[in-house]
Amino acid sequence: GVSSVMDMSQSINWLAEILASQYARLDALQLLLLDRNLEAERTPAGWPVSSGWISSGFGERNDPFTGKRARHNGLDFAGIKGSEVLGVASGVVIWSGPRQGYGKLLEIDHGNGYITRYAHNDELLVKAGDGITAGQQIAKMGATGRASSPHVHFEVLYKGQHVNPYKFVKQMR
Repeated sequence: GVSSVMDMSQSINWLAEILASQYARLDALQLLLLDRNLEAERTPAGWPVSSGWISSGFGERNDPFTGKRARHNGLDFAGIKGSEVLGVASGVVIWSGPRQGYGKLLEIDHGNGYITRYAHNDELLVKAGDGITAGQQIAKMGATGRASSPHVHFEVLYKGQHVNPYKFVKQMR
């Protein structure tokens, strides 16, 4: 009679509490996964061009203008003028315009210590303050600034220090 109805009611309440607890855990997991996904989107990965080839590496090299040994803080991706330049991670454009030596430059802050630079562009398609997504076209390849032929000079900085972009370029999303 009455006691079995009470037992049933307690069991239902107990199950409802377990269910609510499980839903709370699922919500927390979903937020964690979403956060990880967003973090992955903000970490540089892949090529900054839709077509082209690596024409100059990171580190010491012979300067193409002086012939002397000089530090090269990025990778150069050669290609055809007007080719697509792509953002390698989501972020916010913090520089869009000319800069000494770089020609038409884009600088993107990914909000996690990483900043990427894309130099010598023919045309810039985003402006300072714009949000961009990984893989979005942000510019057209050119030879502005200190460049002898169409290419993208691509730099990765982490906490203000240049790092070799190659380890990011060889990763795919």
